[in-house]
Amino acid sequence: MDERKRASAITKAPSVREARVVDTVTLDHEERYRRRTLVTCDGGLEVLIDFDKPQRLEHGDALKLDDGALVRVVAADEKLIEVTSDNPARLMRAAWHLGNRHTPAEIGAEAIYFADDHVLVEMLRGLGLAVRPVSRPFRPERGAYDQGGHAHHVHGHHDHSHHDHGHHDHAHHDHEHHDHGDRAHGGHGHAHAGFRGRRP
Repeated sequence: MDERKRASAITKAPSVREARVVDTVTLDHEERYRRRTLVTCDGGLEVLIDFDKPQRLEHGDALKLDDGALVRVVAADEKLIEVTSDNPARLMRAAWHLGNRHTPAEIGAEAIYFADDHVLVEMLRGLGLAVRPVSRPFRPERGAYDQGGHAHHVHGHHDHSHHDHGHHDHAHHDHEHHDHGDRAHGGHGHAHAGFRGRRP
């Protein structure tokens, strides 16, 4: 049972040497942001990820094992919703609404992707956006994931559309200044999916 390997470093995709790759591991977006966890590779190898702090693994990166061998990371396909529009302003509005709900989302030039949520789907349809289910790797904006490891904080079911910002007194929600992406809020690590100032 001592066949388990340990990885304490990441080799970024451009530096991965094919000759040193001994296995691959397929992970979803939450599994690719970890500090310490045990994973089973596609070929059966068990690897203990043991980083000194939570780190993000991107598709094509590799876990560097203590013996120098590499395990390539593959981003798993996930059930997502694709949001598109022929109106850039409308797509930007969709990004704002998703960010206002703290929804992890991937922002592209022509589409937005987020985890399937029927409440959000209906809201976006009501705003005149085209939405459809897709299966693809999910790479959410860093702002929602890189502060304090709160990758699981998704508030898609909370309807924040009724927020009265004039007397919204939650100390960690500084909506007026919109600097959420640059700091943690009282240790909670919430972020508005990196939407502040972002152009679709």
